[in-house]
Amino acid sequence: MKIAVIGQSVFGLEVFKELRKEGHQIVGVFTIPDKDGKADPLGAEAEKDGVPVFKFPRWRLKGGAIPEVVEAYKATGAELNVLPFCSQFIPMEVIDHPARGSIIYHPSLLPRHRGASAINWTLIHGDRKCGFTVFWADDGLDTGPILLQRECDVEPDDTVNTLYNRFLFPEGVKGTVDAVRLIAEGKAPKIVQPEEGATYEGIQKKDKAKIDWNQPSQALHNWIRGNDKVPGAWAEIDGQKITFYGSTLVDNIATAGGQSLEIPGASRPGLVTKAGLVLFGNDGKTLLVKNLQFEDGKMIAAAQYFSRGTGTSVELTENEKAFADQMRVSKERAIDDSTDFFKSGAASMDVVRLVEEVKLRASGCQLQNEDMCVRKRTSTNMTVRLPHQLFVNGEFVDAEGGKTYKTINPTDGMPICDVSLAQVRDVDIAVAAAKDAFEEGEWGKMNPRDRGRLIYKLADLMEEHQEELATIESMDSGAVYTLALKTHVGMSIQTFRYFAGWCDKIQGSTIPINQARPNRNLTFTRKEPIGVCAIVIPWNYPLMMLAWKTAACLAAGNTVVLKPAQVTPLTAVKFAELSARAGFPKGVINILPGSGALVGQRLADHPDVRKLGFTGSTPVGKHIMKSCAVSNVKKVSLELGGKSSARSIFSDCDMEKAVGECAVFFNKGENCIAAGRLFVEENIHDHYVQRVVDEVKKMKIGDPLDRSTDHGPQNHKAHLDKLVEFCQTGVQEGATLVCGGKQVARPGFFFEPTIFTDVQDHMFIAKEESFGPIMILSKFKSGDVEEVLRRANATEYGLASGVFTRDIGKALLVSEKLNAGTVFVNTYNKTDVAAPFGGFKQSGFGKDLGKRRCLWVEFPSHRFSRPG
Repeated sequence: MKIAVIGQSVFGLEVFKELRKEGHQIVGVFTIPDKDGKADPLGAEAEKDGVPVFKFPRWRLKGGAIPEVVEAYKATGAELNVLPFCSQFIPMEVIDHPARGSIIYHPSLLPRHRGASAINWTLIHGDRKCGFTVFWADDGLDTGPILLQRECDVEPDDTVNTLYNRFLFPEGVKGTVDAVRLIAEGKAPKIVQPEEGATYEGIQKKDKAKIDWNQPSQALHNWIRGNDKVPGAWAEIDGQKITFYGSTLVDNIATAGGQSLEIPGASRPGLVTKAGLVLFGNDGKTLLVKNLQFEDGKMIAAAQYFSRGTGTSVELTENEKAFADQMRVSKERAIDDSTDFFKSGAASMDVVRLVEEVKLRASGCQLQNEDMCVRKRTSTNMTVRLPHQLFVNGEFVDAEGGKTYKTINPTDGMPICDVSLAQVRDVDIAVAAAKDAFEEGEWGKMNPRDRGRLIYKLADLMEEHQEELATIESMDSGAVYTLALKTHVGMSIQTFRYFAGWCDKIQGSTIPINQARPNRNLTFTRKEPIGVCAIVIPWNYPLMMLAWKTAACLAAGNTVVLKPAQVTPLTAVKFAELSARAGFPKGVINILPGSGALVGQRLADHPDVRKLGFTGSTPVGKHIMKSCAVSNVKKVSLELGGKSSARSIFSDCDMEKAVGECAVFFNKGENCIAAGRLFVEENIHDHYVQRVVDEVKKMKIGDPLDRSTDHGPQNHKAHLDKLVEFCQTGVQEGATLVCGGKQVARPGFFFEPTIFTDVQDHMFIAKEESFGPIMILSKFKSGDVEEVLRRANATEYGLASGVFTRDIGKALLVSEKLNAGTVFVNTYNKTDVAAPFGGFKQSGFGKDLGKRRCLWVEFPSHRFSRPG
């Protein structure tokens, strides 16, 4: 079907991508003009894919459609208009033109809450259900017939952001695509909206968000969270406007020692306590507000109201004043305190882009925080908070003897901060705390559903802090920020949410036995938590590896003692801080930065540890397995390295995919399933090599916090030296060094993306894993499938492998014969929280994220035809 996409933002981008995957032809994308030379994400993606993009500043003039704009639209030949979060006023000449009509995504369950502030009003009214509607556009305001609706429960403390991130964005994208599918199949309904229950309460603006205190506590809570974060519910206190954020309904909260705060119009004074500002409804019940913002923009923890200092105004330098004026002016409209950024739908990605731009361009700006920690200014002028101690039994503590070490920024080789270095005594204390939490504490008595709710809360906190986590990950590991945000942190959040859903779904079974009759005997199995789990994780994906292993342990009801890699401890201790904020009981999560020889060994030997999960090298994995057996026969799962089975690229492959998805340079090659060794059919070998070299030349090497960087530094100096030596060995063995092979001449641990060809099977670089951005290419004879299978399987390792071919029979044959835990077909390096991950042979045993061998398949749709 020929579709015109009219809209903007990342939401529009995701809809665009999914419609393309469905096989629809996008004949035009109509989006907003570039801002400061930067295209909207939807427009940028469409331009990259060669789709015509139109960036009209307006569609109407003086109440009528602009003829040349309408003609440009009609020339696309669209059969359907899809409007995801469209913020532009589209004339009916465009809406009614396509043969199949126009559909719009709207974030509410129509007919209730029409208009741009629909999600706000869902919360303000205390609705128990939220959701979205895809409806047929007409000349009314969200009044067209309903095509599709999806709904979700509204949690007691939901805000606009949590609803959007949890449901309205991901499910909204799917729902919009499902609506198009129904239209294509001729099954799309047109359900006339009833007038009963229909509301339109207008856009929430700052002047309308003042709090009416003569209401019950539930209504006050709904008003505050319904306006959080934009436009912000406010009241006059001490002669100035104060905005309230982070409301929670509470019962029996401790108010001893609280200071009274007079609030004009309130039924009784508020109380500033250690937990925050306690407010009272006219029913005498209470709610708690965590954060307050003053008229000058300063944000504080509500608990600090009386200790914030005598002045709250911010004195700007002349340069800062100029910057503020610059940021207040957009190309076509001025930004002032009453500006409504959410006219295009709640949580608009335009706001995200604006915030990102301000954060990147602003200088001298720091967030106000209520707790103490190391603060570090980044190259993008963001200040991050870095916990740096051990986290044991719910508290940050120094290591025994106050021992510390310096963690190094691989971008410049300079120290980031001092981190506590755990000792054997610290391990024993942490294991004892975890054991007590499991056997005697609140965690062991908690029902599974409450346990899941706590893990969901942790995931939400991680999402709130995702930019800070991604920045810390980039600083500590060298990961490019954009990858850290999407994969290192993004998949970590997904993992905790996925396993939170499993907490109350872990089931046993009943077993029929001979004595069931007449004796009425019953036999059943139960799946129970094992106890204290030790986790030892690597340095290439510090937070994601923590999530993969920790989330499953917590979902099952276990407690955790985790040792991050010594060279990348910072996101693990930041995670510990967030777990404490989420309310995890003491002892459930313990984080011990330290050496593998000391901390890792003690965890393997400890008699109270019942399970150990390890990701790392095969030699260390063998040693751990032996120690676990000797100590107390503790269970062990190992995800080990080694040279994975090779990727096989056949001459009938999709060359674009084979070049784009089979590269080893993802995450600087520090990737356990990196496509380090490739077998390429000889008749396309030279062409393939040239295509890869061309792509390598386009890569920008530099500061990983720079949003335009493609390739950051290697993780640490010892690894960089290993890569240099690896390449020297390859040259000495007679392999052809096509490009790269040496350190980049700049501060930090940067290594050039490298390609070797003419690699023979006996060579060191063919057999050993570089764990870096080094592509090893070998030829195989045209049509000789058996040869490439034999060579690919001639290894003691087997974590992942892959095949690129348009021949479905060949793909299934090769994927069946390859000895690897995961086999990719016509794609590569894909992981998902619902798909199992683990290795064969000396690449380990046991699975993260699942139980069985995984096969990822992607076949070009045009290769299939109907029989007959």
